[in-house]
Amino acid sequence: MYKVLLVDDENLLLDSLEIILSLNGMEIIGKANDGNAAIKLLESMKEACDIALVDLNMKGMGGIELIKVMKERYPKIKILVLTTFYDDRNITEAIAGGADGYLLKDSGKDVILGAVTQIMGGTTVLDQKVMAQLTTLMNNNLRENANTGTHHTAHEFSGDMTEREKEICSLMVEGLTNKQIAERLYISEGTVKNYISNIYDKTGIHDRVKLIVELKK
Repeated sequence: MYKVLLVDDENLLLDSLEIILSLNGMEIIGKANDGNAAIKLLESMKEACDIALVDLNMKGMGGIELIKVMKERYPKIKILVLTTFYDDRNITEAIAGGADGYLLKDSGKDVILGAVTQIMGGTTVLDQKVMAQLTTLMNNNLRENANTGTHHTAHEFSGDMTEREKEICSLMVEGLTNKQIAERLYISEGTVKNYISNIYDKTGIHDRVKLIVELKK
């Protein structure tokens, strides 16, 4: 049973999430209307929190700052952003701050429940709109780097990647899945996974989305 903290300034949404998650075997161990209240709750809790569902736009301490504080003080807690905003700044700052997932509030209950399970299993989860926005942002960065004569390659980032690993990095930046990469390169999906595992080891970043963001800085 996952122990969940809910953070949002909309009480109706908090109550709705509590009902949905509770009916699906999760325990709501706290609800807060802003980041400061969330931190106070965590400090007072005797039991560990597994995952926090966090809004971004809140009075007082907002979600971006809360994510950074939580990851610093409670690094084992997973964080799923649940918001209405998917602009470049919020997406990149949330992911860079340590968010393990990013969904929009209009996602259905099955998507939210599935995201919690995936995140607790170690997978980063992004809403399709968020992934599309992130891909657009990175492609724009690529064009800007080309225009200014600067280009940060995977080799420059890791120091010792093979040509195939750099190629796979480029395809990951384009937003391709492992299956799509395998089809593009005419290799098996298992081989792609092995290459990506090597890339994780060489970069020290064991998360697909965070690796993509770092490659395009």
